[in-house]
Amino acid sequence: MPLRFGGMDLLSLDQEDTPNPGGSAVCMCPSQLRVGFKVSFWEPVRRVDVVRRPFCMTSLGGIELNPGFDAPRGSRFSQDSTSTSSFYQVHWYVDPVIFWLEAIFDNACLEQSSFDVAYLTELDPMWNDDELTFIFNPDVALFGTLPARAACAADCVAATVGFPSNTLFWCAGCQGSLYPLNGNVQAHIGGVQASSLEMTRLIAKMHREGLMWAASGEDGLCGYYPQPIMDKTNYKYQMLYPIPQTEKIAGKCCQPLGRSTILWGAGKEYPFEGEDFAYMVFRKRNCCQGAF
Repeated sequence: MPLRFGGMDLLSLDQEDTPNPGGSAVCMCPSQLRVGFKVSFWEPVRRVDVVRRPFCMTSLGGIELNPGFDAPRGSRFSQDSTSTSSFYQVHWYVDPVIFWLEAIFDNACLEQSSFDVAYLTELDPMWNDDELTFIFNPDVALFGTLPARAACAADCVAATVGFPSNTLFWCAGCQGSLYPLNGNVQAHIGGVQASSLEMTRLIAKMHREGLMWAASGEDGLCGYYPQPIMDKTNYKYQMLYPIPQTEKIAGKCCQPLGRSTILWGAGKEYPFEGEDFAYMVFRKRNCCQGAF
């Protein structure tokens, strides 16, 4: 939610939304021989684990894979009396739950794929190495300054009252800096905050690598399109583990990237078993729903 059809709100349940394509409610996709109506919705498409133990699959019941080699373990480091950093491994699942549950049949607007484990950071040598990551995102050199980091306070405010700012694309709202695109969290406030930051970084990394495409706006009406710099307003997420987010928080079922965890994260972390996390990721979808 919100669910829109032909430019009209069908059901919103007071959930937040981003701007949708304007103009006529009718749309055409000549390359697909499709004529129909504009629809928009938030589709659950990915799942993310943020874990301390390498190859521990939280979303698969906690099973641990044994690939025959070691990977860096998650950890927390106290740099001084006031600063803590941390490191986590992250797993990326393809999980278009509406499609594989067959809740809706024959709808070309849904991502049509099955559940799959698509990406393990334990297999990515850049995930725990800032110098290797610099090769992949050299633009981090532009945003390591104090003014650039201070600007993220504005992104925090924007994400907390609505959606984050794409102008401040190097920020992850109240969670901290989006860069570097790896598992090293420079300012660890709590497990919910740090895991939310890791999830946001992995989404951005998937976009940068061309492994995640956008699906919103006029360009998304007729299909997916590459987006190397992630549009932060295209995503919402909710916690699945350790405390499932099954009740509305301030009237909302989930939250945009970067929203302060003070508003929704209280009581969602506990010692030992409650220090690994799993999230469902929703992506904004604008589509030309074919009438014929």
